Formats: sequence, structure tokens, C-alpha cells
Amino acid sequence: MLAGDPKIGKSWLALDLALRVSLGEPFWGFATAKGGVLYLCLEDTFNRVQARLQRLVDEANDNLCCAVTANRIGTGLTEQLRDFAREHPNLRMVIVDTFQTIRTPSNQAIYSADYDDMGALKSLADELKIALLVLHHTRKMGDGDVFNTISGSNGLMGCADETMVLKRKSRGSSNTILSITGRDIKDQEFTLRFVNCRWELVEKASDEELEARAIPESVHAVIRFILDRPADTWEGTASELLAAIGCERIKANVRSKYLNEHSDFMRSRGVAFSKKTVRGVKLNHLERMPMGDDGGANFAI
Repeated sequence: MLAGDPKIGKSWLALDLALRVSLGEPFWGFATAKGGVLYLCLEDTFNRVQARLQRLVDEANDNLCCAVTANRIGTGLTEQLRDFAREHPNLRMVIVDTFQTIRTPSNQAIYSADYDDMGALKSLADELKIALLVLHHTRKMGDGDVFNTISGSNGLMGCADETMVLKRKSRGSSNTILSITGRDIKDQEFTLRFVNCRWELVEKASDEELEARAIPESVHAVIRFILDRPADTWEGTASELLAAIGCERIKANVRSKYLNEHSDFMRSRGVAFSKKTVRGVKLNHLERMPMGDDGGANFAI
């Protein structure tokens, strides 16, 4: 699933990807396996689709087929796609633009409806051994986790193998962030720029950068507190530590949970965390670790 705000450029990204796969050309430097692609442009007309293709390529490509009408899930869509696959044995990819156009109104709870509809597409993709990309919208309401902005329930992400969200970096910025998560892949983040009707790759965030972003700010604050102190060790209660780093608004038990969960990350940044009890009082012990010649902490086991 690829989600994004209306008019942000999801269709341009999907159409460019469809062309690259149909020609077997690299996409942002990643190899593609050449094969047939069916693009369901269900919110467009043939004239608009043709005009877009003319902006991207000079001549027609027999491996790429576009359609502007299709049945809905539960009323013939899967049968249509099976028939198309039988007639085009080289089919590798189907793109649905957009998810809402192929859904059938339901009285089910939203989670069940989302899961069933996305599940039907996933089952078909597994059966036909193809990639099936669904374009979808995001909500206007913001969220600290970009994946929580996807319109609908968690049933969509729960069923999709991989989810991507296209989000403008900031108002007025020419850069847009593509965030990716999934079952069998590491979380990834790409910075993109829209130039001449194509999304160009500006940079890919490193694994270390993504890991650091996922760590709560209170953990980073503890690391800074210990590394900036003249003494190598600090010991005190959870409440005393919160006061020392200026994060009293966080509950002490929550902060302790964060330190436990991210102790390996802290060690990688040169701070060792442990707990002990002295005369019935639970204390946090934090220690600055010596740095090795390679710039990393020396760990003794």
C-alpha cells in the first residue's frame, strides 16, 4: 500500500514505477524484474492517462496496460484480474489507483471491512505470484507516527505486506519523505523531490539514523546528561533522574521502561544502565563507558 495526501503525486510515482518494471529498468537505482504491468487508473480518463505517459516516455510500451474501469472487490474484480493474468502470462505487477474505487460498501465494522478488502487483494497477489500495489489516502489530522495518518483502520496495515507513506517534509519544502515499513523488510526512509513529472531520489536515511529517531527523547536526554557530566557515574531514584534531565512530565515507571527497552542503544552511545536496590530503595545506576580507538565503547563481558 502506498498512501499520501490527495494530489501529492502518488499516481506519478506509481506510473513511473509501472514503466520501469515493464521495461526492466532500475528504479532509484534498485533493479527491477522485467514483466507485464496492469495499471488500473480508476479515477482518470484515457486522455489523462495518455497525456501523463507522454510526459514520461516517447513511445508506447506493449508490457504496460492501462484500464480506467474495473469491478469492485466481491463483485468480480478478482475474477477479472485472474482472467487478465491467464491472458498475460508475463504479468508481474498490478497497480490499483485508488483503493476506495474498488471497495464495496459494507455494514461490517471498519476494521473487519478494511482487513477483508485488503486481505482479498493480498490473497490474489499470493495466488498469482505478482506484486499488487494499492494507492490510498491519508487523513488531514497529523500524528507523530506517519503510518497513523493512513485513512481507515489498522486493518489495512495489518494485512498489507508492506506499507509506504508519502508525506511532504514541511510546508514550502521541495522535499517529500517516503516512509516504508513491512513484515520482511527493515524500516526505510527516502527523501524525494518531484522534478519534471518524476520523483527523484535525493537521499536514503541510514539504518543508524532511523534507529536513533525511534528512541524516545527522554532516553537521548539521559545519554546527553551522563556524557556531559564531569563524573563518570550517576546514581539515584527514577524521580531524581527525571528532575536532573528536566523531564518531570514523564512518569517515572515509563522512563524506567524506556531505559530498559533501549539499554543496548544506550551502550552503543557510551552509557551503561543498570538497576539495584539499596536498603529497600530502587536506584538507577548510569555509567559513562570508555571509548575505544575506533570511536566506539569498549564493552567488558
